[in-house]
Amino acid sequence: MAFSDELWSKIEGIYADILAHPFVLGLTDGSLPAEAFRHYVVQDSHYLRDYARALAVCAAKAPDENAVRQFAADAAGAIAAEQAMHADFLAAYGSSAEQAAGEPVLPTTRAYSSYLLATTYGGSFAEGLGAVLPCYWIYARVGEALLEKSSPDPLYARWIATYGDEAFQSTVRAVLDLTDRVGADLSPTERAKVTAHFVTTSRYEWMFWDAAWRREAWPV
Repeated sequence: MAFSDELWSKIEGIYADILAHPFVLGLTDGSLPAEAFRHYVVQDSHYLRDYARALAVCAAKAPDENAVRQFAADAAGAIAAEQAMHADFLAAYGSSAEQAAGEPVLPTTRAYSSYLLATTYGGSFAEGLGAVLPCYWIYARVGEALLEKSSPDPLYARWIATYGDEAFQSTVRAVLDLTDRVGADLSPTERAKVTAHFVTTSRYEWMFWDAAWRREAWPV
């Protein structure tokens, strides 16, 4: 079994819960409240800054030049492409990226991004790869699953198209190929560490959408 297949087998239940979550279901039928989507966009803007940093650390620790270029390019892309999309979404709600940057980073966003940075800085390249992989892979799978239905809401349809698009799918396939190459050389102990990080950040993916659905705020 390829290492990526082994990893996915550990989160099949989490992924099923993501697809069944009312936030994700609301994207395709258009019923997702605008306030929940705006919450998601603002927090995702905060998250992406730290995700880009985590990818840059992966690039610095990468085992070969191709992997260095791959993660360095993805780090830049996380800032450029997705934040441009966020700016358009925020403008549709009468807001801006500057206003969003001034809004607080909320508990789930803080916890998820802190975990990513701690793992990529403090762990091996393989551990960092396991931590950043769900944000690639789950978004690709969700985008692919929702693409056929799309959405009657043009903002939600654009979001779905971005992650269901072949360009993004190709990027994710390249990361999965690297995951399988790296995984082939890991000891059982190392594979267990990578798997634990992968499962943890997959759980954070569900929590991130759930936080937006609940319009999470700091309790005190």
